[in-house]
Amino acid sequence: MATATDNKDTYKATAVFLVVMGLLYLIDRTFGFGRMGLSWIMQKDNMLLYAAVIFLWFKRDKSVGIILAGIWLIQNIGLVITLLGQMSSYLLPAALLLVGIILYFISSR
Repeated sequence: MATATDNKDTYKATAVFLVVMGLLYLIDRTFGFGRMGLSWIMQKDNMLLYAAVIFLWFKRDKSVGIILAGIWLIQNIGLVITLLGQMSSYLLPAALLLVGIILYFISSR
């Protein structure tokens, strides 16, 4: 049976995420990231990236952070392809195949 102490790192990661989001919203309402040319900081899809990074950093089990980062990656695939440039036409499909194969073999063990 799981106890509250088993989820201590989950609570810590969630707490840090909530504090970071609170600080970002407070700074945005006070100074306005948009007025500073930093409107991308408060975009909804970047909140998912912040959560992914925080959960990867604070949680021992990295699965939640990896899933959140994967969802962010899928939502921002256009940005990733643009950043990778010409390499993306080969690198992205190869990476997707590799990750899919690895996940398949891990799940079938």
